[in-house]
Amino acid sequence: MAEFPDGRQLVLRARSQLDQWTRSARIKAYSELFEGDDPILSPEEIRLLDALDSELERRGGDGVWGTDQYGIHAAGTSSSDSPLGVVCVYHPQITKDSVLRGGDELDDETEERLNAALWRYSERVATLVEAELDEFVRRT
Repeated sequence: MAEFPDGRQLVLRARSQLDQWTRSARIKAYSELFEGDDPILSPEEIRLLDALDSELERRGGDGVWGTDQYGIHAAGTSSSDSPLGVVCVYHPQITKDSVLRGGDELDDETEERLNAALWRYSERVATLVEAELDEFVRRT
């Protein structure tokens, strides 16, 4: 069994890398899920998400694509032997009373499809960040 550095120190060192890992994971997840031959949303739905993103950024916010948040936790995951894991602590969601709702032209079915896609995107980002974290722990 491999020995790991003190748990607190390992978490602190990993957290210092989290922003960088998240940025690259977001790019990869977006490319995998929303671009290419088989995107999970139609081009019109992707444009709608991008329009909501722009609207939020104009208001001084992070936008749709920057509101997801991730955390590193001690305890690992069931899919890994690592002593650390990654969890999405905030999934962006569009609701009737949410700032992410944007225009009222959004019907319930479209809202649900967009929210399901945002959830899947955030979970994919978490998986990609966790792969980076596992590699970091392995090297440490």
